[in-house]
Amino acid sequence: MTNAILIGFVGALAAPLFHRVGKRWAALLALLPAGLFIYFAGFLPSIASGAVVETRTEWVRELGVSLAFRLDGLSLVFALLITGIGALVVLYATGYMRGHENEGRFYLLLLAFMSSMLGLVLANNLLAVFLFWELTSVTSYLLIGFEHQQPESRSAALQAFLVTGGGGLAMLGGLVLLGMAGGTYEIADLVEQGTALAGHALYAPALLLIMIGAFTKSAQFPFHFWLPNAMAAPTPVSAYLHSATMVKAGVYLLARLFPVFHTSPWWQWGVMGVGLVTMLVGAFLALNSSDLKRILAYLTVSSLGTMVMLLGIGSEEAALAAVVYLIAHALYKGALFMAAGAIDHATGTRNVDHLGGLASQMPLLAIITGLGAFSLASLGPLLSFIGKELALEAVLAGPSNLGLVLAAAVVLSSVVTVALALVVAVRPFFGPLKPTPHTPHEPSAALWLGPAVLSVLGVVMGIFPQIAERYLVQPAASAVVGAPVEAHLALWHGLTPALGLSLAAAVLGVLLYWAWDRWRKQAARLQPALRWGPEGIYAWSIVIMNWVSNLLTKILQHGYLRWYLVVIMLAAVVLTGSLMINPSLLQWPEQWTDVRFYEAGLAALSIIAAIATVRAKSRLGAVAAMGVVGYSIALTYLMFGAPDLAMTQFLIESITVVLFVFAFYHLPSFDLKSPPGPRLIHLVVSVLVGVLMTGLVLSVIKVDLFASVSQYFIENSLPLAHGRNIVNVILVDFRGFDTWGEITVLGAAAVGVYAILKYRRKVQQ
Repeated sequence: MTNAILIGFVGALAAPLFHRVGKRWAALLALLPAGLFIYFAGFLPSIASGAVVETRTEWVRELGVSLAFRLDGLSLVFALLITGIGALVVLYATGYMRGHENEGRFYLLLLAFMSSMLGLVLANNLLAVFLFWELTSVTSYLLIGFEHQQPESRSAALQAFLVTGGGGLAMLGGLVLLGMAGGTYEIADLVEQGTALAGHALYAPALLLIMIGAFTKSAQFPFHFWLPNAMAAPTPVSAYLHSATMVKAGVYLLARLFPVFHTSPWWQWGVMGVGLVTMLVGAFLALNSSDLKRILAYLTVSSLGTMVMLLGIGSEEAALAAVVYLIAHALYKGALFMAAGAIDHATGTRNVDHLGGLASQMPLLAIITGLGAFSLASLGPLLSFIGKELALEAVLAGPSNLGLVLAAAVVLSSVVTVALALVVAVRPFFGPLKPTPHTPHEPSAALWLGPAVLSVLGVVMGIFPQIAERYLVQPAASAVVGAPVEAHLALWHGLTPALGLSLAAAVLGVLLYWAWDRWRKQAARLQPALRWGPEGIYAWSIVIMNWVSNLLTKILQHGYLRWYLVVIMLAAVVLTGSLMINPSLLQWPEQWTDVRFYEAGLAALSIIAAIATVRAKSRLGAVAAMGVVGYSIALTYLMFGAPDLAMTQFLIESITVVLFVFAFYHLPSFDLKSPPGPRLIHLVVSVLVGVLMTGLVLSVIKVDLFASVSQYFIENSLPLAHGRNIVNVILVDFRGFDTWGEITVLGAAAVGVYAILKYRRKVQQ
């Protein structure tokens, strides 16, 4: 599995080069996700039999972090959706993005996102989950803002990144708290503990923070507004990220941690309540839209709310319904987004008010869209129908005092969905042919093949539900619940209350479709009120944030280095010095008489040279005095038995002094411009910093937190690092990164000095 993820990232990096070499063969890029789909499909029989596949690579052993991947029923379903739909979307993109100047970069981002999602759903470590979670945020930001010349795309990308990124930071805190509470960051180990963590003090905070992260990613109320705005992205992005994969990352996280949290009242009321509100809000907002992609986007918000609500109920039946609903939704919504993009690509518009009569011009796309719309409405022998039946049965059997309320909400959402499914299937294709910006024509095979495959899959799984039941639904539901779950999928369960509610929703949906235009006219009056909703709050928060940032920039970023240093030093004095107010922390030397005269002389010389540095009337004088300070410190090292450190200090001081002399030689003459007031402030700050450093030294002079490492270096330098010079081994091996950092600093300083010399030479010429 590790190799599968790495292959995805390598393929993403190679995609632009492949596209540049052979644009005519860009469709071959779909072989990468298709190959990964076949690889994961090979695990279906073993996973259906209850097996689990795990791999592990140590990452940060000291922190208990490893790149551990786990393939079970839930992660396999997501892996198949990610790779299978990914292959169809890449094929679709070869027709949709053909001729775009940045087409190669688009494939890179799309495949990188696919690999990030694979890592997210396969990761068995909480911190690895966060790593891939953030990778999906970054790649989705770049994909949403792909048309970066357009302000709408840039704004939508930034909005999605801020909302999901902020939720990701909250989720990180929750994941860390959960790992601390459970004593492990391995998800499988936490799932085995089940609800045993419920009594831990960190349990509730961890749950709340994780819920926030999941809600932002899956566009739950009040974070729902970023998803419809993300429709500014190219249609392949909408079909892949915003219907089948990324927006379900939050649903995946909630499903994965279901065994740990599902009995908590916070979970039941928070997850179920937010899902319920999201389901209704998404349906209501979808009714007010006329853009095909925005209609589908708001219906996606509503569907995500339904899945979250089902998980929040906390029962096995609800978890089973959520899994079926998730699979069905990925199939028909991916198909419909691609169909909407094909309509837009062929006509130049996706506004249903400007479309009509296209069935005569593109009959194949009309059939495919109609089939997807039937799945959207959950009508006929389709997997989505089975999912809706299971959802109604789960809510009716849910909390005794809320079963009817939840069922009524699901029916209301279904009524809106049926009405808008008819809008999507009927308005663009039937009635008189309306003029469009482009002459309507049947799209190429690349544009209709993907939605056709997904729509047909929804029918096949509905007619033969035993296939999905055995290989997908039952293993996934068992992984969600953390125990074996029996699934019995069928189109006919008899005359049940769920069937009656489903039929009622279909009839009411048809009636709402006929009244849709009147509804929109009335609902338009509510548009001003929506400005004060969550999206309006977000907009105002951005305005306020920019205003505060500009104000702070004017106050702090004034361009005077000396005042930057003053602020930094004062902050260090206040924050650190406040912790040292207790005099008992200071460990004063027990006797002063053992100070030798040459030691006192060196200390006095350092002090005098430091004073001379700040009192110097020229730069060269200041450099010379500062060099005396450095040489005095080097002699101190030499006296106390560190000749190697003293030699290093001598070398550094010599080189630094020479470099400073060369650099300052070309600068204008030294001029003291600071008035007495600021100089007095600088003096006070300097004294405070000196007092702070003295206090720090006195506070740690007798503190021994760890045993001496000298013996360890003596014993291990030769066998581990193969070096007899212990000091060199320490510098190069044991603290190699520190040495590398020092070399980098010196290199940067050398580049700066060279730039100054070069600049002065050009000026003189």
